[in-house]
Amino acid sequence: MSSDSSARFGALLRWLGLTLVVLFAIQFLVFLLSWAPNVDAFREVLLQRLSAESPMVLVGLVLMLIAGRLDQPRTAALTAHRLVIGIVGAVMALGMLAMVPFSVVSQKAVEDQIQQSQPQIDQQVSQLEDQKKKLEDPKIIDQILAEAEQSGQVPAGATAAQKKAAATNFIENQIRPQLKQAQQQLDQARFGRNLTLNQSRINGTPRLVVLAIAFVLVALVAFL
Repeated sequence: MSSDSSARFGALLRWLGLTLVVLFAIQFLVFLLSWAPNVDAFREVLLQRLSAESPMVLVGLVLMLIAGRLDQPRTAALTAHRLVIGIVGAVMALGMLAMVPFSVVSQKAVEDQIQQSQPQIDQQVSQLEDQKKKLEDPKIIDQILAEAEQSGQVPAGATAAQKKAAATNFIENQIRPQLKQAQQQLDQARFGRNLTLNQSRINGTPRLVVLAIAFVLVALVAFL
């Protein structure tokens, strides 16, 4: 690659990287204008946005580092360009580490909330299993017929076979679809609970620590 091509490519990478960093700064400005560290909801949203959008800054800094190497491949002295990258990387690393205590508290709150909702889910599971067992009981048809006769829903002249067929049709067309729908709702509740818990565990402290290490490495490369 010629020197002119390297210079143009380096300038492109520098502006791309700078754009990513500036975009993050603009988005973070919203939190600075609404700064409320004592509010739980604010800390939760701040933690989520930093964890999700900090990789954008990381990519931007790496692009700027590459651009600097293309412009001055043999320069060992600390330039202003590398100094800015190092400072931003160090600040971001400190920011990630500063959010770790908030992440731990947030994860504990999520686990407590899920633990509190667990008895309700267990009760729903127990009720659903009981209803499924009742459907397997041969006496369920007689019970349905008895209830229908008491409410006057069975015609007076219906034969025993007609009554049994009507009860079976009621089970297959109404009771079983209701149980299936209840099972789907229960599965969705379990999935949402597990997804929330796993996101809190994986996207919380571990992600912040990994990002902090990455920003430290970027800062070291820029300074050294």
